[in-house]
Amino acid sequence: MDPSTSSGVPLRFHGGLAGALAPFVLFLVGVGWLGLSGAPDETGFWPVLLGGLTLGLLLAQDKRGYAEAMLDGMSRKLVMVMVMAWMLAGVFGVLLRDSGLVQSLVWAAQSAGVGSGGYAVAAFLVCALFSTATGTSLGTILVCAPLLYPVGGVLGTDPAFLIGAILAGATFGDNVSPVSDTTIASASTQGADINGVVRSRMRYALPAAFVSIAVFAVLGGGDGTQAGAGPSTDADATGLLMLAVPIMVLFVLMKQRHLIEGLVYGILGAAILGLLLGRFTPADLLSIDRENFVAQGLVLDGMRRAVGVSMFTILLMGLVGGLEAAGIVDRIVAWVQSRSGTPGQAEWWIFGSVTGATLLTTHSTVAILAVGDLAKEVGEGAGIDGYRRSNILDVTVCTYPFLFPVFIPVILAASMTAGVDGMPRVSPWEVGLHNVHSWALLVVIVLAITTGWGRTAEERMPT
Repeated sequence: MDPSTSSGVPLRFHGGLAGALAPFVLFLVGVGWLGLSGAPDETGFWPVLLGGLTLGLLLAQDKRGYAEAMLDGMSRKLVMVMVMAWMLAGVFGVLLRDSGLVQSLVWAAQSAGVGSGGYAVAAFLVCALFSTATGTSLGTILVCAPLLYPVGGVLGTDPAFLIGAILAGATFGDNVSPVSDTTIASASTQGADINGVVRSRMRYALPAAFVSIAVFAVLGGGDGTQAGAGPSTDADATGLLMLAVPIMVLFVLMKQRHLIEGLVYGILGAAILGLLLGRFTPADLLSIDRENFVAQGLVLDGMRRAVGVSMFTILLMGLVGGLEAAGIVDRIVAWVQSRSGTPGQAEWWIFGSVTGATLLTTHSTVAILAVGDLAKEVGEGAGIDGYRRSNILDVTVCTYPFLFPVFIPVILAASMTAGVDGMPRVSPWEVGLHNVHSWALLVVIVLAITTGWGRTAEERMPT
């Protein structure tokens, strides 16, 4: 990723560094204000992002260069993959919802005597297994949230803790899975073997997971006001046959096939199996309303669900593109490289650098790659082994993007709570606040650096 313009020269802004950061600061302030004011969904962030892009253009000395950097950020392949995934997952979720699978899951949970707090724990564990097997937090949210969130209405599970548990489970796998992009990036940049990294990472991930399970079990039950809400149609075990579809998607993703491929197979599988079981008709999938001159059906309903988070993603990455073109991350790296002494000081510099890169790039893997060489150089100079460096990088980037409402995983999880019968829409602020696992991870890594806990054990990495 080249942080400069096409001419190879970083963008300059009126006001220097403050001018370069001003658009992002405006975005953070606007999101904070909207969140505290009760912004209903991610569409409320669109004008703030547009305002940030406008401010960046006005402050940029090379306005053409800023416009190109903005468009480069919007048009990168990663953005198109996410937009396509949002759209396909919207269709997939709607098909599973209208197939009666959610009602059957409610029936199964009630028959098994699962309590409201127990269901929040179960949701966390299911998502943790799914994300660990597939290595994708976003894929876990896309596949699991439409199934698990609606069930909480009948069981009386607290909505915010339930979607928080789903996001927490997705976070767990992103952090520890050997096929996660953050695991691969953190290990490869530090010259560490992935198997050893995963084993050593458990000392951080498991305590956070145990705390999460305890909190979800105690607080996930809510106050009982939700009990009895949610899907109300008669349901039996027949709808559980639709579980074969998400299981198939899990199998495809475990084979390291592309997320888009897995979601396409999921849509086809859900449509075919739903038709065979009589859960919906071809006209339910897609039909023409000749009187109003429009097409309608479940496929279009699902695609429309992706509009909010897709536009947010495109605008956000445009803002990030302008920020990257200013070379701010490179400035942070260069400033830190000469400042380390003891192992503790070096670890704080690594932690601080990847924190800054994560907040500025809004992407976990990009942040690791941006400061990977710095972490290796500073860490090796202080005698910190590759496992420890890798774990500081990965644990840190699995906190902020899953906590703060300016990051895509939190926005996506919040968008999954929209239009669910009997369950309220949860704001991005609430979603992040209730992701107990990421908060616990942040506490664990801060304590580990402060006390040196785990540092000696990880120095056993073979050379």
